[in-house]
Amino acid sequence: MTLEGGEGAGKSTQARLLVAALAARGIDAVLTREPGGTPLAEAIRGLLLTEGEGPGLRTEALLFAAARADHVARLIAPSLAEGKWVVCDRFVDSSRAYQGGGSGLPDAEILALHRVGSETLLPELTLLIEVDPEVAIQRTAARDGDASDRIGGRDAAYHARVAAAFNQFATAEPDRFARIDGNGSPEQTHAAIMAAIDAARWGPA
Repeated sequence: MTLEGGEGAGKSTQARLLVAALAARGIDAVLTREPGGTPLAEAIRGLLLTEGEGPGLRTEALLFAAARADHVARLIAPSLAEGKWVVCDRFVDSSRAYQGGGSGLPDAEILALHRVGSETLLPELTLLIEVDPEVAIQRTAARDGDASDRIGGRDAAYHARVAAAFNQFATAEPDRFARIDGNGSPEQTHAAIMAAIDAARWGPA
């Protein structure tokens, strides 16, 4: 299960709340994030998000795919094989939205990298947390101040393209995506997420 959305959507907070709620239901869930989740992937995260010139577009996409491949092989796939749930803050849809929709890399190329690196693994449920641009700006300013990471600090037009890409994916795959209104309080968003999981029959019978 993945949580997706743009900057300021509250994904990390909601991922933590979700894992705690699943534990309360007796479900063993692993909390992880992208890029990251393993030592190698966390090292790549530092290269990708640190302020500065950073890699070019194709190098950026390759680094995200490499981090994800290690993450899948060393953490996600073994956890799933043990019967655990995996709750991941971002996954391949973020690459599709940011390096694809935001930066212009063709979706087919990003999916090709995912096929090679992660054997096309997709979540059974993707929770897309959607917030209004004004809310996102307020939240990221409160969270980061003047210290946004290299990708989060890109301009408003870039992030509008990212949001449009996420909207396109959710529209094209309604069976996988659950759209969550993230404009309210963390508690309201969490309640909407749990309702979406229950509606998808992911919760205990």
